[in-house]
Parts: sequence; structure tokens; C-alpha cells
Amino acid sequence: MAVAIRLRRTGRTKAPTYRIVVADSRSPRDGKFIEILGQYQPRSGDKALNLNAERANYWMDNGAQPSDTVRSLLRKAGVLKARHEARLAAKLTAAAVPVKDA
Repeated sequence: MAVAIRLRRTGRTKAPTYRIVVADSRSPRDGKFIEILGQYQPRSGDKALNLNAERANYWMDNGAQPSDTVRSLLRKAGVLKARHEARLAAKLTAAAVPVKDA
């Protein structure tokens, strides 16, 4: 089962709001989903974005692929930068392990 993090449209006609959901990539846009990660309101004055970053990281660690739009929203929320920095720090600490002299 290929899992995607994508937008699910809600709201009224001409006034959309979106839920950021984890869903099977084969299901319809507004169909069945696994979990709601947050909400995005593009028409509000500040383009409100509410996101559970911890759960988004969990799903990406388990192979969920964000859509292009969700990827840009994750970037704006700082989730991808924090994720990249954590992976880079782990890589540097692994490389900095002292070598024992024989």
C-alpha cells in the first residue's frame, strides 16, 4: 500500500479549506483516509496552517510521500528543515566516532 500525505478539500464553494491527511495513494482525493495531520486555509488573511509536525515526521519515516503542495507547506512550517538538520547531525556524529588505536 503506497501511502501519501496530501490535501483533502473541505469548506464551501469558492471558499476552500483543506485538511492535510495521510491516505492510500489509490483512494480518491476526498475519499477514505488514515489520519488527519492538520489543516490549511489558503483564503484567510495569514493563510493559516495548523500541522502536527511529530505525526508528519512519523509518517515520512515510515515511507509516506508528501504531494508537491504538502511538501511546500511542510517547508513553510519548518518541518523539512528540522528533519534535514536532525539527519545531518546524526550523520556527523556517526562520522565523528573516534578510531581506536590497535
